[in-house]
Amino acid sequence: MATVRNVYLFAKTAVFKVRAINVPRRTVSQVTHKHFRSAVGCGSVAKLVGLYNSYSTGRRPPSSTSSSSVGLADELLAAKVQPDPRVADDGDPDSDKDKEEKEKVNRTLKWTFISFGVMITGMGSFLLWSCGSPEVGPDGNPIIDEFSEMPVIQQYLLRTWKGMNDMNRMIQEPSRDKLLPDPVKPPYIQPPYTLVLELRDVLVHPEWTYETGWRFKKRPGVDFLLHHCGPPLFEIVIYTNEQGFTAFPIIDHLDPNGLIWYRLYKDTTRYVNGKHVKDLSCLNRDLEKVICIDWDTDAVSSPRNHLKLKRWDGNMNDQSLVELGLMLRTIAESEVSDVREVIDYYRTFDDPLAAFRENQRLAQEQELAVKQRVEEEHQQKKFTSSIISSFFRRN
Repeated sequence: MATVRNVYLFAKTAVFKVRAINVPRRTVSQVTHKHFRSAVGCGSVAKLVGLYNSYSTGRRPPSSTSSSSVGLADELLAAKVQPDPRVADDGDPDSDKDKEEKEKVNRTLKWTFISFGVMITGMGSFLLWSCGSPEVGPDGNPIIDEFSEMPVIQQYLLRTWKGMNDMNRMIQEPSRDKLLPDPVKPPYIQPPYTLVLELRDVLVHPEWTYETGWRFKKRPGVDFLLHHCGPPLFEIVIYTNEQGFTAFPIIDHLDPNGLIWYRLYKDTTRYVNGKHVKDLSCLNRDLEKVICIDWDTDAVSSPRNHLKLKRWDGNMNDQSLVELGLMLRTIAESEVSDVREVIDYYRTFDDPLAAFRENQRLAQEQELAVKQRVEEEHQQKKFTSSIISSFFRRN
């Protein structure tokens, strides 16, 4: 009896294993109990063990004369090996729906490429027609140029190529050869020196806050710099990489008194290696009298005329422009013949303003020492003269 109970437990375990292969629960239960009762009725323990092994391993049970045993194995095998519904009858792994989607994608790509081809062809034809056609004179007749004797297609291609080169040169080169007008002649006043100032991070600093959005902060000491370095010592020029529509109202706000004589914007810079460079040789001024103030070393074409200033980050306690004004005024009042020699000296320091401040301190100490020595000599001479005069009076 204990052996039969153990075999029953084995058969029950096989039922759970058979359920794991998605055989309907009712079918497995009916078939299993039928075969179990048959095996128990026959009193065959070996048959029960074979039934358990066939259920647990998925193998076909041993052949038997009983038709129920053969039917059970066939049912289990048919339930375990189910055909894949995703595979079509003809053996193609792609379903009809996938084929339709692929065909739709292919049609979309095809028409997309066709549309791009038509658009590019149309744009190229319009470019050749607009840029390659000869110029027309006031009388309506075409103007003869160096391409007029060539075939028509070659004419249009070469004129288009020339127009593209002219456009590229217009972007890279300054908008005009002379950025400033010629110096004025007497009786008008022409300052002897030219001061070129960058706007961004030298005079103002852009800042964004939730309350105000984007705004430009005015650097402390701007008014002092303009008043102490303005005419008649310097003609002040704003030369910035900003666009004109951005910089123009800012300069109006900084200089209500008109101390800034000229304004130059991004279109007057030279585009070199991906950067807009200030070409001082186009200023129409003697470079021996030009001082350019900027924080970017690569933004000035003439390093000898560039006096580098530290980039302002918006600190309202900064006093660099006050020191700069004193330094520039000292240079102008000293009537330096070539400012580049002075800039060459101060360019050797990381902070030119600190170096100038130290030189001013040393100069004041030397001046004070000279004044004291002169006073001492004067007192000594006075004492000597008083002794001599008293000696002659006694005699």
